[in-house]
Amino acid sequence: MSPVDLDTLRLFLHVLAATVWVGGQITLAALVPALRAAGTDVPKAAANAFNRIAWPAFGVLLLTGVWNVVAEGDKGPAYEHTLMLKYTLVIASGLTAYLHARAASRTAMAVFGALTGLTALATLFVGIMLAG
Repeated sequence: MSPVDLDTLRLFLHVLAATVWVGGQITLAALVPALRAAGTDVPKAAANAFNRIAWPAFGVLLLTGVWNVVAEGDKGPAYEHTLMLKYTLVIASGLTAYLHARAASRTAMAVFGALTGLTALATLFVGIMLAG
């Protein structure tokens, strides 16, 4: 068995936070129809409850993401380009999630919710590319 070290802890925290941020969005999106059927205020209550763990997870992703970059060091131009793409997607994911949470219309909520999900998934995909 390999020893547990800081690299293991760093990666565990990053993956755990991504599980909450990305997986939680997918789960909540799948539950919205059932939540609406339970009452018009139920989806908002569920979203508020999710946000209490989602935003801290996003913060952990940012911190461990910086830690990952520092730990990995310079890996060449192709890695750097992919890293810049990931930064862009992280910003887009956080911004669209913020706009989704503050949307005043169902249309804006749907558009920003979809964009949040897509950018979160794209960030996860590009993160896997960086790990490879």
